[in-house]
Amino acid sequence: MRPPRWLMMLLLCAGLCSGPVHAAPTAQEILAASDAVRNPDHPFGVTNTLIEYRNGKQTDASTLAIYSKADQNSGQFRSLIRYLEPARDANKLMLYSGKDLWFYDPANKASIRLSPQQRLLGQASNGDVVTVNLAKDYQATQAGEEDMQDGERRLRHCYKLTLAALTPDASYHHIEIWIDTHNKQPIKSRHYAESGKLLKTAYWRRYQKELGQERPTETVIIDGLDPNWVTVMRFSDWVKREVPEAWLQRDYLPRFKPE
Repeated sequence: MRPPRWLMMLLLCAGLCSGPVHAAPTAQEILAASDAVRNPDHPFGVTNTLIEYRNGKQTDASTLAIYSKADQNSGQFRSLIRYLEPARDANKLMLYSGKDLWFYDPANKASIRLSPQQRLLGQASNGDVVTVNLAKDYQATQAGEEDMQDGERRLRHCYKLTLAALTPDASYHHIEIWIDTHNKQPIKSRHYAESGKLLKTAYWRRYQKELGQERPTETVIIDGLDPNWVTVMRFSDWVKREVPEAWLQRDYLPRFKPE
């Protein structure tokens, strides 16, 4: 028995109106999308100015030139970092390549291995200043959605993710991160030690269009125990550029000449 014509028309309309069903993004996909907001998908250079504050007063500062490009095999970034200021540190280098982080001082022509967890200035660690794709180093799990106030006191509706380190070389044992559900901009993160101790809280803010994408141009890092100990990282002078493969080799560090 054929169904009545009105029922057939209703079913046809329902099929046409419903449209394709899109699966919700996974936690790992959300994290990868936020990585793409922070990091260009091509080799680039950027200047990172770090300023340390104690109780609202500036106590230290440093300026770095960063040259980064993603590894074709792992997808993780490799970076050469050159110190610009202060004068006593000018032309010292750090090289992050694969899982290794090296520091080179042209004064004594020695390179030493560093840990990404070591502090560089204030609350900023070595791992904080190198370009990193979090989705390559952490396994993300979705922990719901929350309304979160960003670093400029605006209310954002965010995915909350928990990140577990996939490798002992990751800068942090685990991280909580809030990512805007609309545009996948990272908003806030909390970084923890293996013991569960809160090491720092970070806010990504002052989004501006850089290299074709709205990117955070400032990160505010707050100490996990002392909220009056704050480090600000400001990113400027973004430029798409070639990063020669030679620059990313430890043996080349003594021969590196700034452009």
